[in-house]
Parts: sequence; structure tokens; C-alpha cells
Amino acid sequence: MTEVTSATQSSPSLVNSRTGLADNFEMFLTLLTEQMKNQDPLNPLDSTQFVNQLVDFSSVEQQIAQNQNLESLLILQSAAAQANSVGYIGRVAMADTPMAYMENGSANWEYILPDDAESVTLVIKQGERVVARSTGEVTAGSHEFEWDGKSETGTDLEEGVYTLDVIATNADGESIPAEIRASGRVTGVDMSGSEVIVQMGNISVPLSSILAVREAGSEAVDDII
Repeated sequence: MTEVTSATQSSPSLVNSRTGLADNFEMFLTLLTEQMKNQDPLNPLDSTQFVNQLVDFSSVEQQIAQNQNLESLLILQSAAAQANSVGYIGRVAMADTPMAYMENGSANWEYILPDDAESVTLVIKQGERVVARSTGEVTAGSHEFEWDGKSETGTDLEEGVYTLDVIATNADGESIPAEIRASGRVTGVDMSGSEVIVQMGNISVPLSSILAVREAGSEAVDDII
């Protein structure tokens, strides 16, 4: 499990920025001291320029500090999301994904139309191969679609991951984009990469695509978004 203490570690770029600023500031003070030692008493150096440069150094230092604080907050937020995602295991999650696992002769999706359509065709694929088609609801809003796991010829297909495409057009023949969602029981969480991956049986989706979770066998839903 990711340790929260790692959130306090700065990125190499920020460390290099602070180190470079410190080196430049030390060099600036050295040059300033030498210039003041060797300045012409009858034509002294303009102190306003030195003050302005000191202000510039201070502004850069504050900006680097702000970036470091922001980076720390983002890392802590990511660590909190990882910790919370473990609580999804055993619950049913709804994800923004066109993939669903068909088992026991059934796979379920939800699709959302922003506007009424003239026609809606639901296309089920296994990989790039079309295995079945169905006619969908044409009214705007959310619609549930349960596929019986049969091909267009009525043959029972093998269990596995299938993808739903929603082809919706309006009266002018223009395409209407549809949101597609699928639900599944969360069986694991992978935190080894840069983004948390939630495993819904044989389907893996990024944590950012999880829209809601609920207890198995319950209609109560906890919205994530």
C-alpha cells in the first residue's frame, strides 16, 4: 500500500529549482558585495536596481514554495483516493465504460441520450467483431439495456468481455453522441501505476471513470461525481 509519508517528498524539478535559486542568490550577493566595494565614490551604483533584484528573487522563492505546497496537496489527495478506493472492494460500481462482462447469459449496460433520436441501434462487439445488434430506446435520457448473450442467429455466446456501441441519429441523419456505462462488482484495486485501476471482475477501469458505488444487492447508490 502506498505510504502517506511519500506525499511530503518534492519532485526532482522543485528540488532543482530551489537549489538553483539558492546558488544564484548566493552568487548575486557575492557580486553585489564586490560591486559595492569597487564602486566609484563620485558615481555610486543605483541602489534601486539591487532592491528590485532582491524583490524578484523573493517573488521567485515564494512561487517555488507555493508550487511545492500545491504538489504536496495533490499527492495527499491522490493518497486519500487510493485509500478510499480499497473500500470499493465487494461493492457494485458503475463506471464510464462501454465494456461489460457477460456471464450466465446476461450483460447489462446503461446508455444516456442528450436529445431525442430518430433511430438507435445497439451494437455488441467482442473485440472488433460484431456479434449482435438490437434496437434501442430513442427518447432523451437514461436507458438500461440487458443483453441475453445470444448472437444475431440466436446462438448462445461464450462468457467474456463485450463492448457496446450506441449508434444514434436524429431526424436529419446527424449522429447523436451517447454516454455508455456499465456496472460490476469490484474485485480488486491496483495501485502499482500512476493511476489507481479498479478491477470489476474481468474488466479494469481507471478510478476516475467510477461514477457511483453501492452495496451488493442494494439500490442505494453513493455518487462519486
